[in-house]
Amino acid sequence: QVQLVESGGGLVQPGGSLRLSCVASGFTFDAYAMGWVRQRPGRGLEWVADIYINDATTYANSVKGRFTISRDNAKNTLYLQMDTLKSEDTAVYYCVKGSRGIGSRGKGTLVTVSS
Repeated sequence: QVQLVESGGGLVQPGGSLRLSCVASGFTFDAYAMGWVRQRPGRGLEWVADIYINDATTYANSVKGRFTISRDNAKNTLYLQMDTLKSEDTAVYYCVKGSRGIGSRGKGTLVTVSS
């Protein structure tokens, strides 16, 4: 069955960087668009970014220019490089099999941006 395991979250100061990873199994990784969504404290799920099978990418306006989504099909791994982090980026980040946040999700990894 589909398994998505996120890692790389943690505590970081404002302006800092983190790289999230998501290892996928149970499906043909390179045949699917993949994405990231997040859930900030007290809020619903928010779409963050997608990467398609041709490596085209799309981003939410709130993260455009600061976050970079990428994939390594040989390793069945999805990444999210997060730079210039802000306190409002504090959230649980989930990897998604599919685009626009629609599809199977992992259990998430917590990112806390705080001084």
